[in-house]
Amino acid sequence: MRYLGPLLLTCYRPVILVSMFCLVCATSQTAWAQAGTITPAMQNNCANDYKRFCGEYGLQSSALNLCMRKAGAKLSPACVRALVQAGKVSQAEVDRVKAQMKKGGS
Repeated sequence: MRYLGPLLLTCYRPVILVSMFCLVCATSQTAWAQAGTITPAMQNNCANDYKRFCGEYGLQSSALNLCMRKAGAKLSPACVRALVQAGKVSQAEVDRVKAQMKKGGS
């Protein structure tokens, strides 16, 4: 068998690049889908929290998700419940933040 070295790499380079591009697109599409899902419970229970803490961010944006996570401890209980029900945050994460607040508040 003859050594093909760089020729073999050159032949597979487009396949590798296309595969990487598809992976990046699929990952970002999943993030956008998660960012874009706003449930009726979130609309009803998080509107005031949104205006108070994250009103400068557009709805259905990744930046809004990040802002709401940063504001997490200050969000109303009804909003937190709606976010948990929508799958935006896990109950375990909510419990962890509550436990940290109790340790810091003692």
